[in-house]
Amino acid sequence: MEATSSRTAEPTTFRAATVADVPALVALVESAYRGDASRAGWTTEADLLEGQRTDSEGVRAVVTDAASRVLVAERDGETVACCHLEHRGDHVYFGMFAVRPTAQGDGLGKLVMAEAERLARAEWDARAMHMTVIRQREELIAWYERRGYRRTGEMSPFPYGDERFGIPQRDDLEFELLVKDLAQPA
Repeated sequence: MEATSSRTAEPTTFRAATVADVPALVALVESAYRGDASRAGWTTEADLLEGQRTDSEGVRAVVTDAASRVLVAERDGETVACCHLEHRGDHVYFGMFAVRPTAQGDGLGKLVMAEAERLARAEWDARAMHMTVIRQREELIAWYERRGYRRTGEMSPFPYGDERFGIPQRDDLEFELLVKDLAQPA
């Protein structure tokens, strides 16, 4: 699939990730959420969490999982965005969403989400998309709400003590479940 964002004429192509993509995907996710590089975009979690966001083992596991697909977005042959889709019965879980910090704000994230939702419907006949977002990420949650996701108020705890998910900089982190009905195309 090929698409163009509204603010750039650069075509974006989509494909399923392979094991060969793992190093580039880890680097992309880390750059979008952690450390100083993430501050070039608006999705940084650097003030909430330090340490890693993901690792090669975790990314390799979802790339090779038969119930999952990692969607890669490329421009001029370079990986610029990704997301993980996991089929869970009547819905698909959406995660590991990352857009290169310098490409944030140009409509690329909207393109990736639209393609992820299209795939969820076409490949798995999913009726809904679910995701969890750190509840303190109000600006990010508002972005998802503008795309049709609704807050459920259903919270789950942050995995404190498991540094695979980062080192929390505060003690009140938790995830909120967001849901979008996919019965009607966006």
